[in-house]
Amino acid sequence: QLQLVESGGGLVQPGGSLRLSCAASGFTLDYYTIGWFRQAPGKEREGVSSISSSGASTNYADSVKGRFTISRDNAKNTVYLRMTSLKPEDTAVYYCAAGPKYYINSYSLVAGMYNYWGQGTQVTVSS
Repeated sequence: QLQLVESGGGLVQPGGSLRLSCAASGFTLDYYTIGWFRQAPGKEREGVSSISSSGASTNYADSVKGRFTISRDNAKNTVYLRMTSLKPEDTAVYYCAAGPKYYINSYSLVAGMYNYWGQGTQVTVSS
């Protein structure tokens, strides 16, 4: 059974930092492109960041560029999203997703490119 489990969400003050983790089971993550997506109430799901199977390529939405960093540790079968300088508008449920190994940068933040999804973790940025 292929599963992705997000963790690390919670309540953080504006300007604070948080690190999300996406742990895979049932498959080896090193064969997959991984994306992070988020969905706020009343908003469409938004691609946040992605990383190629090897970690050589990354992509970020303009809204998070310079503030968020995606990384992966294939030995631990885990992908991370470090979020800094958090803003209230970052508040959302964050999902990780696994897609094909072949990485196309322009498609890597498109939800339809991904096959497996986690259940999400809530991130709330508020004072």
